[in-house]
Amino acid sequence: MSATAPPPGLVRPRPPRRRARGRGYAATVRALGPVVLLALWWAASATGVLTPDVLAPPADVLRAVGELWGNGQLPDALATSLTRSGLGLLIGLTAGLVLGITTGFTRLGDELLDSSLQTLRTIPFLSLVPLFMVWFGINEAAKILLIAVATTFPMYVSTSSGVRDTDPGLVEAMRSFGMGRLALVREVVLPGALPSLLAGLRLSMTLSVIALIAAEEINATAGIGYLMSQAQSYARTDVLAVCILVYGLLGLCADIVVRLLERVLMPWHTPQGAPR
Repeated sequence: MSATAPPPGLVRPRPPRRRARGRGYAATVRALGPVVLLALWWAASATGVLTPDVLAPPADVLRAVGELWGNGQLPDALATSLTRSGLGLLIGLTAGLVLGITTGFTRLGDELLDSSLQTLRTIPFLSLVPLFMVWFGINEAAKILLIAVATTFPMYVSTSSGVRDTDPGLVEAMRSFGMGRLALVREVVLPGALPSLLAGLRLSMTLSVIALIAAEEINATAGIGYLMSQAQSYARTDVLAVCILVYGLLGLCADIVVRLLERVLMPWHTPQGAPR
């Protein structure tokens, strides 16, 4: 028997092989789903299964994009909606980050704030729309604050969890070297909680788009939601489809931004599902 032969009944272990995949292959696979959906949409419209009064065909939607872009309605609406979403997201991320650090890093903050914040987190933000209209009227403040409320709690939960999971031995070691509380948070706690922070950022950015849709139903006079209400009044399913696609693209762009941040801030991180 050879010295290198495995014992009877056992097999020789085989090291895992990583198959190299180019960026073009990954991009093609990612684009396959949307292409299939577009083909099904076109086929259903061409065969009459999907009538224009239900959903306009892709060609009509494309013409509507050119029409809205040419007369300036789509760029103006997009700028207004992005401003609302961006301001609300900025307020929500800041509030969630500060509250998460406070409850995750200090016992007093946890005892004073966490139970109240967890209770508020269970309230659907859509139920706050009538109350915000009473408090702030139908101006921009109500829309921006609704988005801020929706985006605060995902960031809060992720930040608080990430801060609590920071290695306590490392924190105590830095304290023994005389590092102050603020420096400890900046140099030790936040870098250690970075994966949780980025997860909270992803959830908050996605919710900012969902909340934007709800916010623009509050008697908006500009923005993508206003275009949708106008298109609904005139039964323009092509314009409605354009607005829905714009909302979807905003959510996709938000996810891409977070993925790029993950690659820059955590270059050692292996994407989920990738071979190791």
